[in-house]
Amino acid sequence: MKMKKSYLAVPLSAALLIPAAGVSAHGHEDHSKMSHSSGKVSLDVSSPASDLRATLDQLLSEHAFLAVVAMQKGIDGKEDFEQAAGALNQNTDDLSAAVGSVYGDEAGEAFKEIWASHIGYFVDYVKATGAKDEDAKQKALKELDEYRVEQAAFLDKATEGRLKAADLEGGLKVHITQLLTSFDSYVAGDYDAAYSNLRIAIEHMYMVGEGLSGAIVDQYPDKFKNTKVDTPAADLRAGLNRNFSEHAALAVLAMQKGIDGAKDFDAAAGALGENTDDLTASIGSVYGSEAAQEFKKIWSSHIGYFVDYVKATGAKDDEARDMAVQELDEYRVEQAAFLDAATEGRLKSKDLEEGLKVHIDQLLLAFNSYNEKDYDKTYPAIREAYGHMYGVGEGTATAIVDQFPDKFKGAPAGMPNTGLGGAAEAQSSAGILWSLLGIAAASILGFFGLRGRRSQH
Repeated sequence: MKMKKSYLAVPLSAALLIPAAGVSAHGHEDHSKMSHSSGKVSLDVSSPASDLRATLDQLLSEHAFLAVVAMQKGIDGKEDFEQAAGALNQNTDDLSAAVGSVYGDEAGEAFKEIWASHIGYFVDYVKATGAKDEDAKQKALKELDEYRVEQAAFLDKATEGRLKAADLEGGLKVHITQLLTSFDSYVAGDYDAAYSNLRIAIEHMYMVGEGLSGAIVDQYPDKFKNTKVDTPAADLRAGLNRNFSEHAALAVLAMQKGIDGAKDFDAAAGALGENTDDLTASIGSVYGSEAAQEFKKIWSSHIGYFVDYVKATGAKDDEARDMAVQELDEYRVEQAAFLDAATEGRLKSKDLEEGLKVHIDQLLLAFNSYNEKDYDKTYPAIREAYGHMYGVGEGTATAIVDQFPDKFKGAPAGMPNTGLGGAAEAQSSAGILWSLLGIAAASILGFFGLRGRRSQH
């Protein structure tokens, strides 16, 4: 299957040379324009360097998510495997175009050949697992080891030594191990481990995005107007991007598992719940358990309405489906009003309602097309839903920084020591993220404290 639509609408070269305007470098509508009434960009939330980081974060984390999905579909012999693999290949095309926009077309093609090879080796591993061919599995693992050496050498050379081959090899080993552990756990029926490792794999790619974007910015400082990728505002944006986009990804996957009656549905839904728990915990660290639990009820309600929609679809209950859609409509209006008030008009309720409608419609399209076996629509909708949430993260971060500028005037946190991140970086990044999300919670105090969730359906 060939998917012709690109989800990287503006090449990275444009991000290097001009500020984001209307459409950001990561292929979604620019939400910073609706973030506050003054029209100015707050600090450096949407700086050239932060835009580059967001672009790479999106593509790299989406790679991890789609790789795991494709591997699951492959081992299960699912009808939508071809489309899942096609989405993963389109992600490779977008990432390669991004590399080429910085280093030239020849380098972009060289990157694509190397990067695509490791996807092929994962496919070989899945096939060997299905055939119970231990020799073929070991061959695939050996080829993945050889891949990471070749990929590390490419990036070391491209960045003129800013990313060290030895460190890159270690980071790539982490990436490969995380995906294989998620897959092996899935095959073994240890679904909790499968989804835990999926979430870890997604998070790790944000360290990859930060490391690679940092090297590029250091290499071409003038093209990025001497901005930085690792400021407090950029870190906030990255943290919100991760939480919002992971929510969309896990929601789609849980809805698929739900309508299929899959054995791993509970684990998929549990991972989605953990995504909610992450934000809840950060709120609790600032406001205490009562505010955290109130937030959790509100945020979880729209997830519940999606669950209601899936159940109604399975039961062929059109009335219940319509009720779920109505509740989702009421939810977006209510949430938009809260966020408008909480951010003192920096996030406008009308814009928020429209943005939330896009989010809801994208997830419903992805689910409905999957249920109808129209998989050529399913995976473009998934990719659009994933990309859309980066606009949400950017807009929310811009409003928060504008509302609390003094909290984001600190110096950059400093780049990771290794090219693609590892265990030490993961701990450091997590600590920064919890701190920033705690600040983010402050921006929506009115959302938590002023009202509670409406009565349960």
